[in-house]
Amino acid sequence: MSAAVSEEIELIEKHEEILRHRAELLEQMEARRENLNLQRRRQAEEAEAARQRNASLLQDLQKIENRLQQNQLQDPALLDLETRYWSSVEQSLPAREEFLQFKGPHPADGSGQPARRTKHKVSTAEDQGLPPRPRPRAGPGPGPGPGPGPR
Repeated sequence: MSAAVSEEIELIEKHEEILRHRAELLEQMEARRENLNLQRRRQAEEAEAARQRNASLLQDLQKIENRLQQNQLQDPALLDLETRYWSSVEQSLPAREEFLQFKGPHPADGSGQPARRTKHKVSTAEDQGLPPRPRPRAGPGPGPGPGPGPR
């Protein structure tokens, strides 16, 4: 009978240990859940603050853009430039659309302008009638190349 009692006491102790461990895990889970909720609230607040900052910045940019447009329209030279620019865009639009739809050549090819800029040759001393520069000589030392070395 004492074996059964000692076995039951051992089981009770294991049961209590399991219950303690369970309680600890529940506390850890609760703390983790609270931390996650707090983190989510902070992120939501930060996101809202960022949205408000972005909206404010967009409003400021819109105000600045409106002021710049009003100032630009007062200068006749800029107004003329803008008008000519949009006119040229409207004229070249059909050719560009054909090119982008793979139905025609590049717009610059058909207008008589070169499609690419030609590279200019870099002038050298010989082109300017100057004698060539002497080649650098290797000094004494372990460096590569011909030169006086140990015999």
